[in-house]
Amino acid sequence: MIDTLQDALMRILDLGGPVVLLLGALSILVLTVVLYKLWQFAAARVGSHTSLRAAVSAWDAGDRAAARSHLERSRSYLRPVMDMALSGQGDANRLEAEAEARFARLESGFRLLDSVAQMAPLLGLFGTVLGMISAFQALQEAGAQVDPSILAGGIWVALLTTAVGLAVAMPTALLLSWFESRMDRERVFAQQALRTILSPEGRSVDATAMAEPVHA
Repeated sequence: MIDTLQDALMRILDLGGPVVLLLGALSILVLTVVLYKLWQFAAARVGSHTSLRAAVSAWDAGDRAAARSHLERSRSYLRPVMDMALSGQGDANRLEAEAEARFARLESGFRLLDSVAQMAPLLGLFGTVLGMISAFQALQEAGAQVDPSILAGGIWVALLTTAVGLAVAMPTALLLSWFESRMDRERVFAQQALRTILSPEGRSVDATAMAEPVHA
């Protein structure tokens, strides 16, 4: 098993050089981060706010009991923040800060993906330049007995690094964009929910009953 892995690494090193090997390591790192983020998003119930939406709607309509009942059924990572809002614990700034702290945990790793998406094409181009230098050096050493296959083979290997760099960068950029779009929707939902809770249109049933005059 170890010998097979070593042989594969040596073939990659011979074919594309250390740059391709580095890009392969970056692709494994990206895959690891993406799988972790998918698990983290699923565990936090990102995008699954049906109970929270029902709780906010009930609170806005003035039905405090129903709002609490819906909130208890929620498993969203935003549930503690909504609980604080329903309980009147903190103003808008504090509640938004609590929500941002949870967003920050979900966004950990985004900068790494962004760095790989930007760096992979540059690494591929760097490998291409190194490969072209080697190809022209071999062409110079051949002197008068120039074999076109020497130059063609060198250029093919050199361009391979650019292709590998783009193959790593493009999926990484797409996945990062998808993760960021989901977090943008989470922020919009949290802001709307908190503002609705802090400034509801409806009045609670208890408050309405207290406001009604008592007739003799």
